[in-house]
Amino acid sequence: MFLNLHFKQSIRDKMLTPKDVDHIKFVRAVAEELKKNENVKPHALAGFVKSGVNAERPPEQKDFWFLRSAAILRKAYTRGPVGVSRLRTAFGSRKRRGHKPAHHAPAGGKFIRMMLQQLEKAGYLQKIQKPVSGRALTPAGQKFLDGVAKTCK
Repeated sequence: MFLNLHFKQSIRDKMLTPKDVDHIKFVRAVAEELKKNENVKPHALAGFVKSGVNAERPPEQKDFWFLRSAAILRKAYTRGPVGVSRLRTAFGSRKRRGHKPAHHAPAGGKFIRMMLQQLEKAGYLQKIQKPVSGRALTPAGQKFLDGVAKTCK
């Protein structure tokens, strides 16, 4: 009985996925790994331009580009094929309109589009048309994310 339980526990440890770990730690760990990839580079204006119409100021984090790219990879893993429109909605937030009620506003699409293109160039994402058009994880991307998830226990 003891050996059987031990065997099941060791199998579970080997099959750790991004869905099983804390998402904040996971995104930070993926961002650190993406910094080592030469295909993922921040845009020249990333530190000076707002990330959407709803933002009041540019991002204050120095590694904003890598954190957002890591979050995009995680969303592609958990929600399947993703496109710019769905990601704009996901990363958007409340737009303050003075004394009028606030409304949701999507994030800017240029940075998201560039991040998707860079992740596609790095081999982690690929364009698909069926069943839903967008970008899905490649086997190399899934292997990359599963490997990072193992380090985030």
